[in-house]
Amino acid sequence: MAGNDWKKRLGVVYSTNPDFKYTEAVQAEEETLPPSAQRLIVAIDRRQRAGKQVTLVKGFKGSSSDLAALAKALKVKCGVGGTAKDGEITVQGDLRDKVVAILQGMGYNAKRGN
Repeated sequence: MAGNDWKKRLGVVYSTNPDFKYTEAVQAEEETLPPSAQRLIVAIDRRQRAGKQVTLVKGFKGSSSDLAALAKALKVKCGVGGTAKDGEITVQGDLRDKVVAILQGMGYNAKRGN
């Protein structure tokens, strides 16, 4: 069943060829830049979160596994929860100054946003 993901084939027209095999275009993940070449913006967000504040880290260029590893390191050092998806790291709470200090200590070029 894992190979029969119909959601990826929504735009495909029906084929009468019994030997037709649908192939997906594989996108290569972009190469992760070194920390000194990254320009990260650390901002706060309150929208659509029931009034709760979260710290967003935007601007990461690289693979999703490296993004997840950086998010895990930030969450562990801050002692809070969060997530990493769509090229952004979300850390629960208003921890902009602490996150900027941690990222700069890791060698990233991080700036505090709003």
